[in-house]
Amino acid sequence: MEILKVGQDDLITMCKRGDPAAYNGLYEQHSAVVYNTILRLVEHTGEAEDILQESFIIAFQKINDFKNTGGFRAWVKRIEINKSVDLLRRRKIRYVELEAVQMREDDDEMVDEDAFEYKMDIVMAAVAALPEGYRTVFNLYAVENIPHIEIAQMLGLEHNAVRTQYHRAKHKVLNTLKKGGYCER
Repeated sequence: MEILKVGQDDLITMCKRGDPAAYNGLYEQHSAVVYNTILRLVEHTGEAEDILQESFIIAFQKINDFKNTGGFRAWVKRIEINKSVDLLRRRKIRYVELEAVQMREDDDEMVDEDAFEYKMDIVMAAVAALPEGYRTVFNLYAVENIPHIEIAQMLGLEHNAVRTQYHRAKHKVLNTLKKGGYCER
C-alpha cells in the first residue's frame, strides 16, 4: 500500500497506532502549506524550517489528543502560528507604537480596493515591503483569517492597535499597488 494514497483520516488512525510511514504521509501532505505560512510570518528560511519541524513534532507527540473537528491541517496551523508568534516575541519585535486611534469611517474609502486586479506575486511583494509589525498583523488577519481580537491576544497588543495596524497595512499595500511601486522597509 502506497502511504500517500491513504486518506487523511486513515493516516491519523495509523499515526495513533505509531506507524512511522503514516507520520511521513501526513508530513508529506501538509508540510509545504505549513512551511509557506510560517515563512510569510517569520521571513527567514532557517527559522521557518525549524518551526516547521517543531510544529510537526508537537502535532505527532499529541496525535492521540487530536479530535478531527477542523482537520489535521487546521490543527497543525494553530501550532505553527503559535510557534511563529513565539519566535517573533523572542525577537522582541517592536510593533509600530500607535495611539489608541478610532478609525474614521472614511478611512476605508482611501483606496477603492475593488478597482484593482494584481497577480499574487506582485501583491506578496507589496506585503513583504511592509514594516515587520504591519506585515505580521496583515498576514495573520488577511491570509490566515485570524480575528483581530485573537491577534491582539497572541501579540500582547490592544484590539484597537491591531485593527489600526491592519487597516494601515492594507492601505499601504493598496496604495503601493496603485502607484505601481514597492515601498522600502
